[in-house]
Amino acid sequence: MRIRVLGQYLQTTVGALALTECVVFVATFYGAIMTRFGLNLNDLQAFERAVGLLLPRAILFSVVMVISLLAFGLYSARQRAPVAGLFIRGGAALTVAVSLMAAALYILPGLWIDRGVVAIAALSAIPAAALLRLFFYRVVDENLFKRRVLIYGSGTHATAITRLRRRSDRQGFLIVGFVQAADEVCALPSHQLLDMQHNLIDLCGARRVDEVVVAMDDRRRGFPTEELLQCRFRGVQVTELPTFLERETGRVRMDVIRPSWMIFADGFKGGALRMISSRALDLLVSSLILLSALPVMLLTAIAIKLEDGWRAEVFYRQKRVGLAGRTFYILKFRSMRMDAEHNGSAVWAQRGDPRVTQVGALIRKLRIDELPQILNVFRGCMSFVGPRPERPQFVTEFAEKIPYYVLRHCVKPGITGWAQLCYPYGSSERDALEKLQYDLYYVKNKSLLFDLAILVQTVEVVLLGKGAR
Repeated sequence: MRIRVLGQYLQTTVGALALTECVVFVATFYGAIMTRFGLNLNDLQAFERAVGLLLPRAILFSVVMVISLLAFGLYSARQRAPVAGLFIRGGAALTVAVSLMAAALYILPGLWIDRGVVAIAALSAIPAAALLRLFFYRVVDENLFKRRVLIYGSGTHATAITRLRRRSDRQGFLIVGFVQAADEVCALPSHQLLDMQHNLIDLCGARRVDEVVVAMDDRRRGFPTEELLQCRFRGVQVTELPTFLERETGRVRMDVIRPSWMIFADGFKGGALRMISSRALDLLVSSLILLSALPVMLLTAIAIKLEDGWRAEVFYRQKRVGLAGRTFYILKFRSMRMDAEHNGSAVWAQRGDPRVTQVGALIRKLRIDELPQILNVFRGCMSFVGPRPERPQFVTEFAEKIPYYVLRHCVKPGITGWAQLCYPYGSSERDALEKLQYDLYYVKNKSLLFDLAILVQTVEVVLLGKGAR
């Protein structure tokens, strides 16, 4: 089972874990206060008064810790880091949390508390979280939070669910079985089909079904309108296949959607308020990053000059396609030789690309080459969050071969985005199709809170160098 938070569908187990850790972090904060100041539990009246006065500080600490853990992917269902990597991320999250807590206490002096309390609470929070997770995943049955799903359909569309290979895509549900629709060609093994001796509502009751997913290849013939209505009235959720796959995989599956679904599905909303809030976020984040990264940008410019000569160009300007198909020039620190595309043709970047300079390899790995795009954000050509802009040559090619490709131009392109978090660097037409599915999910669910969630998770990508090429 999944819940929707900040534009994303999170597993209920992850949500339950986060809430439990919030309580644990509050407890560690009070434990740090007792350790630092030696509160006497025997004086209950004084202790209760102290608990009430310190509650806002404890909640602030708990929220900061959860946000930091989220930023480093420690609530991600797609987490594949080894144990050593998890400890590294935990340490990094701890450092960020202490820094954010110190900044918050400085900005809000009314919440000031002894620095020793913050240090003790932070140092005890990570071990407490590690022990809680060991206990949580050993004791809690992961099937407890899963939805029991019945698939109505057994054709080609229904097989899209059986082809979900990633464990993270299958963690939110249990398949009870498949029901073959009338006059439908079955594409599944017979042992996966349920015997329809009774009507659909009785089958749902007998199998304790929470949700029916309609996955018929052709809904014009034998569509069980009356039975599905009865299911809804009995509390069984009825979901279309594209919506189900979107919720479980975090992307819009191109192989099962119809134009009507794109038109009538929730999402794909705009409006003046969203544009204003998005622009305000762009300017705020870009200003903060520009101020903090300016020394690094100056050192990068000097390093490029030292390697390639003082007459060498520092920036690389390249034409890209942006909002509504309009072209603009994107700015980057030059990471390749001056003659990288001497014949003028667009070439995909590859792993170990021989055109990359020594300085270029370093700034690509650290994502420093992307920093000048902040100027594109100030100019309004880009947002901080959005689909990555592609070159006109590739856009023309993809638009001819990939359905709905132009829909990614309904929003401004971004420096970071949902596809960059969920899919590695793309360098082929197949990669472009895969990334488009994540881009369409972002376009469909775009909101200020979703943008904030992507920004927080981008911290992990930048600091750990994931996907850099």
